[in-house]
Amino acid sequence: MSNHFSADYLKSPGDDRRLDLTDLFVFKSSKDPDKMMLILCSNPTAPAPAPVPDRGPEFYPGAVYRINVDTDGDAHADAAFTFTFSEYQGGAQTGTAWYATGEAARQPEPAGQVLAESFPVRFDGMAPPIQAGPVRLLAGRRSDPFFVDVEGTLHGFAWTGHDDNAGHNVSSIILEVPAGMLFAGPQIGVWATISRRRADGTLEQMDRDGNPTLNPFINPDGEKDRYNSRQPADDVANYLEPWSKVLEKAGYPPEQAKEAALQVLPDILRYDRTKPPFYPNGRRPIEDIYSYRWAWLTHGKVPPTGLIPHADLLTDFPYLGPPNP
Repeated sequence: MSNHFSADYLKSPGDDRRLDLTDLFVFKSSKDPDKMMLILCSNPTAPAPAPVPDRGPEFYPGAVYRINVDTDGDAHADAAFTFTFSEYQGGAQTGTAWYATGEAARQPEPAGQVLAESFPVRFDGMAPPIQAGPVRLLAGRRSDPFFVDVEGTLHGFAWTGHDDNAGHNVSSIILEVPAGMLFAGPQIGVWATISRRRADGTLEQMDRDGNPTLNPFINPDGEKDRYNSRQPADDVANYLEPWSKVLEKAGYPPEQAKEAALQVLPDILRYDRTKPPFYPNGRRPIEDIYSYRWAWLTHGKVPPTGLIPHADLLTDFPYLGPPNP
């Protein structure tokens, strides 16, 4: 998967799908070149156990969902969009959105300017986008855009042509943001986190997502949960050596292995608006990330899956298709 089931033993963080980040997208708006799209998806619906009463399609009530933006290349947030959600009642929730800059963007608690309070969250695809100050915002259930051939992976990369993720849904936070709220120069770095409260009220970071298809693929069990709890600013120190060793075993010469690891360390999705908008420069829902990652992990030995993007993707806001039945 992409970042689906990113805890140890391919479970969801905290054994709760609502705390499981699946994908992060960063790309330019198709309608306005001065606006950027930030899309955060979580809560994979399958494969998973049957839903239980407190683990349905909703966002985790009270958890802190955050999109972090680094504007100066130091792997610390200089801007942040933060979201919390109410209890799930009658098939709906409400949300509150904040925008913070500077020191406030690096606080674990929601901080900064309230963009929208008690905005509607729906799971039937019918919630309209809202204007939250200068930001266009939609939160709710959408069709999962990630496409993947799981069966082929399990059988020696003999691709079947079957998209195992077709028909799945995710909980999505979709933002259209003026570029001036994000950029101090030509490049930004973006990553997302979900944190929930411990019994004493403090926040515990449960999952994070920057580059796609990394933590579940390259970190061994026993390391995935710890990875989720850490910060990108520490990634090079923590992971350059072990990840370079993984890539060497896959066939990279030592120096090339290090260079390949540094393409994704620190684990932040970079976007340079002076360069072509193809991953690893940002990420769009139409890109075949699964094939890209396996080629990177195996020094080009694994061929593309041959799958194509989901047909329900939209060409304009909110870009992700309506939720599947």
